[in-house]
Amino acid sequence: MKLIIAIVQDDDSGDLINTLTESGFRVTKLATTGGFLKAGNTTLMIGVEDAAVDRVISQIQEVCKVRDEIITAPSPIVGSTGAYVPYPVEIEVGGATIFVVDVDRFIKI
Repeated sequence: MKLIIAIVQDDDSGDLINTLTESGFRVTKLATTGGFLKAGNTTLMIGVEDAAVDRVISQIQEVCKVRDEIITAPSPIVGSTGAYVPYPVEIEVGGATIFVVDVDRFIKI
């Protein structure tokens, strides 16, 4: 038995949950926040048999595509007290961070 922990962007989470549940996988959703962008993420926990790990990972790859996005980042003005001028920055978002953990014991109560 394996526990797959997948951290995905909020925009991708709904489609991914639908895809996984339609394939018969059970998913637990946790709302989380990323550190760099302070943006919402979704952490999914999926318990699967060892043979199903690659299938789950391929479904995550299909849904959670990496893409470029332009955000407005504040930049301090030198010599000014607390004034910020926003400027556009292109960043890469999407994709997924996936952890696969061995589960020695699984108890359902």
